[in-house]
Amino acid sequence: MKRSIKDYVIIGLKGMAMGAADVVPGVSGGTIAFISGIYEELLQSISSVNLGVLKTLKNDGLATAWKQVNGNFLAALLLGVAISVASLAKLISWLLEAHPVLLWSFFFGLVLASVLYIGKQIERWNVASVVLMLVGAVLAYYITTLNPMVSENSSPLFLFLAGALAICAMILPGISGSFILVLLGAYKAILAAVNQRDLFTIAVVGLGAIVGLLSFSRILKWLFAHYKNYTLAVLTGFILGSLNKIWPWKKVLTYRTNSHGEQVPFNELSISPFSFEGDPQLFAAIGLAVVGFGLILLLEKLAVEKS
Repeated sequence: MKRSIKDYVIIGLKGMAMGAADVVPGVSGGTIAFISGIYEELLQSISSVNLGVLKTLKNDGLATAWKQVNGNFLAALLLGVAISVASLAKLISWLLEAHPVLLWSFFFGLVLASVLYIGKQIERWNVASVVLMLVGAVLAYYITTLNPMVSENSSPLFLFLAGALAICAMILPGISGSFILVLLGAYKAILAAVNQRDLFTIAVVGLGAIVGLLSFSRILKWLFAHYKNYTLAVLTGFILGSLNKIWPWKKVLTYRTNSHGEQVPFNELSISPFSFEGDPQLFAAIGLAVVGFGLILLLEKLAVEKS
């Protein structure tokens, strides 16, 4: 596929959107990849990174190996993710503290529209598709209601597995990788390792993430190739069930102390905006949810016009 500089800039912007989503605990970058139309290419590109690339590199040179792994696409996307995380992390963290209801409302509308968008990709609905969608929805909802582990585990094997599971969640539309780390009780240990520049721990988690990414992308690629409708049905249900995690109005049940010694919500319960303690900001929240919903419809319309 021959692309222009403009095409790669757009891919970079999509990477920035993925990075911004991944910063928010509960929103998956995989969801953004799907609704922006690059999900299957992303899976294809990641799964093409294997030992065969080393053979190609040795026999045919760097240019051929780079083309084999769709290097330009991955480089533009990862650059966008990196820029977003570096530039927007503080802003989104501030919004989560200062205006949580409004931020969650925007993402709720965006992800809700994503359910409709992905559901429309299913070419043929039948009993099996409906059942799989319901199973995906129930499973995702159940995951969002789990209590995070209180005890922290910092053993290398555990952190390796945590990295592998988190990266799988990151490319799977629905639950975010950071939320999985919180559930496993590994978030604090990994965050501390980054802050303290613990290269050994970072390397262990990174290796786990690489193994998980390369393995899971192949599984998803195979499922899309052989059972695309059923896979889309499960993903539709999974995103639908995950909406509980990003419901704007929450009641905090318990708190935990983060790495900065601050008290932050640990376990939350979704409640009605009319039962919310404080200003529910109902009209502003609905407005931002509509904006998020409309943004997905606009992206879909632009994609249809382009095709």
